[in-house]
Amino acid sequence: MSRDFDGLERRLMHRFARPQTLERALTHSSFARQSATPGYDNERLEFLGDRVLGLVVADMVLDGFPDAPEGQIAKRHAVLVQKNTLAVIAGRLDIAAELKLSAGEEEQGGRGNPGILADAMEAVIGALYLDGGLAVARRFVEQAWGDLVEAMSEAPQDAKTSLQEWAQARGKKLPLYEVMHQKGPDHDPVFTVRAFVEGLEPVTADAPSKRAAEKLAAQKLLDQIGS
Repeated sequence: MSRDFDGLERRLMHRFARPQTLERALTHSSFARQSATPGYDNERLEFLGDRVLGLVVADMVLDGFPDAPEGQIAKRHAVLVQKNTLAVIAGRLDIAAELKLSAGEEEQGGRGNPGILADAMEAVIGALYLDGGLAVARRFVEQAWGDLVEAMSEAPQDAKTSLQEWAQARGKKLPLYEVMHQKGPDHDPVFTVRAFVEGLEPVTADAPSKRAAEKLAAQKLLDQIGS
C-alpha cells in the first residue's frame, strides 16, 4: 500500500485487512485517467456504498421513529442520504485531505467540491462493507449519522413542496424552474437552475444534479419570504 491511512481508519473505526480497498475508494476517476489506470477509481464502490447507506439509514429511521407513517419516514431518509448530507459527513472525517485527484481537478477546486466529497463518502462506505462486512459498515453509519437522525424530531419538508404550498395559499402560479446551463464532465456535472415565483426576485442555484439545484433554488426563494 502506498499511503498511510491510520488517522482515517481510526475515524472510520475499522482497520482495513485490504487497505488498497480504502485507497481505491479515495481515488477519483480523474486521477485514474491521468495515471493511465482507467477504471481503477471509486465509482463502483460509490454505487455499492449508496445501497449500503440506504439500507442502514432505513433501519435507523424505522427504529428511531416507530410511530411515524411511511411518508414521514421517506422524507427523513431522503434528507439523510442526499449528497449535501454525505458531503457534511465527509467534512467531519476530513475525507478531502485523503483524496487522489488529477492536477486539473485540484486546480478546479475538486478537493472542496461537495459532489466529489459525497461520492467519495459513499465509496468509503462501500469499502467498509467489502472489507469488514455489513456489521462494520453499519457501525460506522450509525455512529456518523446518529446525531442527524436524533435531530429529526419533525419530518423535514422538501423546499420545493414548501414553496409550492406557499404560492398556492396565496393564489399565485406554481413555481417555475429553468436549467440555465450545465458545465463540467459527464461524470461530475454542475447544473445551474433559475427559479421563478410571482412577486419574488428570481434566483439561481448550482448543484451536481438538476433536482438538487431546484431544491437549493427553492430554498433561496423561501429565504426571501422568511420561511
